[in-house]
Amino acid sequence: IWWLDPELTYGNAKPFVFTQGHSVCNRSFFPCFDTPAVKCTYSATVKAPAGIQVLMSATQSTYLEEEGVYQFYMEYPVPAYLVALVAGDLIHADIGPRSRVWAEPCLLPTAISKLSGMVERWLTAAESLYGPYIWGRYDIVFLPPSFPIVAMENPCLTFIISSILESDEFLIIDVIHEVAHSWFGNAVTNATWEEMWLSEGLATYAQRRITTETYGAAFTCLETAFRLDALHRQMKLLGEDNPVSKLQVKLEPGVNPSNLMNLFTYEKGYCFVYYLSQLCGDPRHFDSFLRAYIEKYKFTSVVAQDLLDSFLNFFPELKEQCVESKAGLEFERWLNATGPPLAEPDLSQGSSLTRPVETLFKLWTTEPLDSLAAASSVDLTKWRTFQTVLFLDRLLDGSPLPHEVIKKLSECYSSQLDSMNAEIRIRWLQIVVRNDYYPDLYKVRRFLENQMSRMYTIPLYEDLCTGTLKSFALEIFYHTQNQLHPNLRKTIQQILSQGLNPLPAIDTTAVTTETPAMVLEDKVSEATNGAISLRDVNVSA
Repeated sequence: IWWLDPELTYGNAKPFVFTQGHSVCNRSFFPCFDTPAVKCTYSATVKAPAGIQVLMSATQSTYLEEEGVYQFYMEYPVPAYLVALVAGDLIHADIGPRSRVWAEPCLLPTAISKLSGMVERWLTAAESLYGPYIWGRYDIVFLPPSFPIVAMENPCLTFIISSILESDEFLIIDVIHEVAHSWFGNAVTNATWEEMWLSEGLATYAQRRITTETYGAAFTCLETAFRLDALHRQMKLLGEDNPVSKLQVKLEPGVNPSNLMNLFTYEKGYCFVYYLSQLCGDPRHFDSFLRAYIEKYKFTSVVAQDLLDSFLNFFPELKEQCVESKAGLEFERWLNATGPPLAEPDLSQGSSLTRPVETLFKLWTTEPLDSLAAASSVDLTKWRTFQTVLFLDRLLDGSPLPHEVIKKLSECYSSQLDSMNAEIRIRWLQIVVRNDYYPDLYKVRRFLENQMSRMYTIPLYEDLCTGTLKSFALEIFYHTQNQLHPNLRKTIQQILSQGLNPLPAIDTTAVTTETPAMVLEDKVSEATNGAISLRDVNVSA
């Protein structure tokens, strides 16, 4: 349960509270069987002061104004981690026949402009693929920057961090991913956290089927290329033999399942599901199977064998061909081998969007550097966000760059990037830091002085402390710590303290929650080029 003082909200007017149950945190909220294997309906009564709006992940709600009491009821069985509550200075607007957005008053106009009419379009596309949306309403609430992840698929009420509102393409992908969870994860749930890919891999596959239907194959392939790049980056940091790269991860006693959430859960899981779809020959045949799978198992929890047995029974001709035992691509190997996916999707339909990225990257990084004039003529403002972040991520992978290159990059693009969204700006600033490019350091300071969210602070602090700029990071932190949530303050303090004596004058006595952002730090502390940035780990729930 996250309690926020008014200063940690956008409006600075009223206190705010929200819960985050995934994976096993709701045992601190109410007594429960805190496992995805157990599902039940629930009801709740919540009393709140006047002027505080309370919402829960429920299908029914009433409000008794004279008593200040809200009553909620979820009529369908859900696992404990999907029970969620939020309360604060929230107002709403309808954005479709079965959707509304909730946000602080200062954010609501932006939320409306970004999502009006869009959610219904995505829900309709999902229903055409996977059958009726069973939860009634699909509402969205935008949370303050202290929200520890990007988004959470609480049924009837998706939670999303407000920081993502400025990044249109990321907002689209994140909401569609949570829409997909309405079928994969919420209706049919992984029975054990050791098989989290059953939720995330299937939801990622469904998300990309929805984006293909609504935005075309090229856009979907571009987004997939961006994510698979991130997967391979994480693979290099962790090593191909790391057990967390398995789809069926062994959960040791005492380990928080959230610590196992990584891009393998999403992207390696997606690649396996995509491989299954390719065995069918036509993705529409696989859509039909998934509709039948949802109908058979909705409101229950499953293991991988349930999915795979249903798949082979639905396609008896594939069962006769023993596709589950195909050499090198055995289902068992997909589930239990470490390392990268055994096969990856054909992304050639996105070449019109990815080829310019590859061309520009080569112009900037191929010796001799005779092509910088051609490279500098490219106008990044004409590109899609995912093209720009893919380009910047590849420059990050190649850093440190020759001083001539980073100087010319700044001259060509720095002013263009200043006006772009935070997903783009943070990547450019990481390039600045990893290359010790002092002329642009003031932009790093300015960015961190205006960011309160984990996803836009941790990566920069990690890079600053991996290189030669730790004192610069300390100075920024001392000036900004009071605007950060105590949990985030503690995480940054841990990053800053690596290799130093404990930092003075930072009050962490009120912090008792173990923060998830440091999950993989020990595993990668010896890796070159620094730690894993949070956006590469917790894409969304």
